[in-house]
Amino acid sequence: MLNATDLRKNTYFVYRGDPFRVLEYQHTHLGRGGGKTRVKIRNIKTGQLLSQNFSGSDRFEEVYLEKRSLQLIKDLGNQFLFLDPDEAENIKIDKKIVGEAEKFLTPGEKTTFLFWEDEPIDIELPLSITMEIAECEPGYKGNSTTNIYKNAVTKNGLELKVPLFVNVGDKVRVDTRTGEYLERA
Repeated sequence: MLNATDLRKNTYFVYRGDPFRVLEYQHTHLGRGGGKTRVKIRNIKTGQLLSQNFSGSDRFEEVYLEKRSLQLIKDLGNQFLFLDPDEAENIKIDKKIVGEAEKFLTPGEKTTFLFWEDEPIDIELPLSITMEIAECEPGYKGNSTTNIYKNAVTKNGLELKVPLFVNVGDKVRVDTRTGEYLERA
């Protein structure tokens, strides 16, 4: 069991029978009264966002999540088809679960998913990934020392700003939290 004071960012817990993830956390304590925990949470199943206040005595059941590494096979329109190499079975995962992370998925690459009660509920991306540039303006000699950026598009369709020295076919590291260029790979 988790106390309300144990709820921190990225903590998973059961609230009203559904799994929730803490997005923001703030603990306040005023005067003689008990402390309050204010959290912004997301329902993992429905995607609904809530802002809740809990007292220090509120208790919650922990969500025990299973991590599985799945390999993307192909895009089926409103679903993705993944292969679970450990179970040797194909799993269809709805695009709602993948969400914004869709632009970081590459066929053949492994991605970690969080499962609750044998149902995929969330995706866990690494902090950065390597992607290949598919479109951008050509770089020019001598353009490697300035902080000027140009528009580029990766093979997955992610649009980002890259330094002038990056060319089509180059591999770059991209921050999955912000979608920004980090470095040449």
